[in-house]
Amino acid sequence: MAKLGWFGKLWLTRFLRPAGERSIYRLIQQTLPKRILELGLGTLQRTERVLGFASAVSPESSLHYVGFDRFEGRLPTDPPGPSLKQAHQRLHSLARVQLVPGNSDASLSRLCNHLGLFDLILISADNDPRHIERSWYFIQRIVTVRTTVLVETRDASAGTTAWLPVVKARIDELASKTLLKRAG
Repeated sequence: MAKLGWFGKLWLTRFLRPAGERSIYRLIQQTLPKRILELGLGTLQRTERVLGFASAVSPESSLHYVGFDRFEGRLPTDPPGPSLKQAHQRLHSLARVQLVPGNSDASLSRLCNHLGLFDLILISADNDPRHIERSWYFIQRIVTVRTTVLVETRDASAGTTAWLPVVKARIDELASKTLLKRAG
């Protein structure tokens, strides 16, 4: 992504299509996250914009990005996306990048103790809801009360998406439900 000037920042926060993504850039502008985690990278277009924008609004800080995606393990029913190698090639110049292949729940269970805390977590609607449901326990371990967690929701009837915040209390509640289901 090329250097982002004031017009590029204005475009991302006010005129970007799909309009539902604008809230991500406004939030980045307000909170200046240094550590970003994303579950489900899609085609990488959003990820490249997010990392470019975060670097532009806070150029003096180093940006750490962790992305979880199935990559080559995508199922035929999954939306298209890049390979792990393509993702590394496209993202490595934008931040310190760590890409993790596999389902979000299994990958988070292996790595959450080693990842540290995050300022911003993005959860794509392209993820399998069953894997996200099982991930809340591990997400709970990598967030603080200042962490912003945004979950993408789709309105199929209107054909729109929105990024909705999930507060820490709700994450704790979802994590408890996950534990109760495991306990039987």
